[in-house]
Amino acid sequence: MIRWIIRVLVIIAGPTIGWLQIAHTARGILVGVLCSLLVILAEIVIERIPLDNLIAGVLGSILGLISAKVIDYITYMVVDATLYERIHRYSLLINVLLTYLGMVVAIHKKEEVELLDRNIFIPTAKKRGQEIIILDTSVIIDGRITDICETRFVVGRLLVPRFVLNELHVLADSADSIKRQRGRRGLDIIAHLQQLTENPVTVFEKDFSELKEVDAKLIELAKDLKARILTTDFNLNKIASVQGVRVLNINDLANALKAVVLPGEAMNIFVVKEGKEKDQGVAYLDDGTMVIVEEGRRLVGKKIEVIVSTILQTSAGRMIFTRPKENLQAGEFQNRS
Repeated sequence: MIRWIIRVLVIIAGPTIGWLQIAHTARGILVGVLCSLLVILAEIVIERIPLDNLIAGVLGSILGLISAKVIDYITYMVVDATLYERIHRYSLLINVLLTYLGMVVAIHKKEEVELLDRNIFIPTAKKRGQEIIILDTSVIIDGRITDICETRFVVGRLLVPRFVLNELHVLADSADSIKRQRGRRGLDIIAHLQQLTENPVTVFEKDFSELKEVDAKLIELAKDLKARILTTDFNLNKIASVQGVRVLNINDLANALKAVVLPGEAMNIFVVKEGKEKDQGVAYLDDGTMVIVEEGRRLVGKKIEVIVSTILQTSAGRMIFTRPKENLQAGEFQNRS
């Protein structure tokens, strides 16, 4: 209400000042009305523009105008009257275009300023360790990224997009207790990562409002910044790879680091439950690898020694098929007899 009262006062003051100071005619009143309308229009436009965009636009416009003046000065110093006359003829157009270009570039690139290296003359070999790694929602909630960073196996700058942070906030405020717990865990992981000094964590503000899905936004952001995406999402891994975006999947790393066993090797395991097939038992290694024990149903709840017979690698992970060593020894004894 107060805002509209002020606007009405401005509209009244404009033609009044025009009548008193410009001319005691309709022309003075018209100029005053136009000035009042321009001021109100500028106020409405400025109200809708974020402050950071406004500041970036102003600074960019100033730089663009300075560039135009520098071009004009350089052509003047060349001491070529014909060239200077041609440039001077289009000076207004050049000033407008460069001012607009400076404003647009500053607004669109303002989010990337904080990603610039403080020393732009760092050799390329050293900059490889400063690659940008974008974290998605799944890898943040997973939590293993903190352990990987603490062991210094990830080298580079970690980036958490604002739209990923917003997704975690939505989960943290969810009525579903499981989703709420996952969201709060993700926020706690980000807070923990920000305390680590080896991998600086930056919350990146750039968004892609025309895209609805978070995965699509992650891929576009990775393309813009030439960054890698760190995830545990199998589908995002595939989609990003098809579009030429480099992806780091923690699950792939975990599978690669699992203990290597070969057929014929012996190992000690604890059979924890029955398997799906007849007479099968199931055990797990320390790294989570599933071990299938043929003829092991009767051995559930016991620690036994088994011999590896087959290793099966699937998209879900590695499965090891084994047989109890005592059964094999009994079979060999019967064959000899």
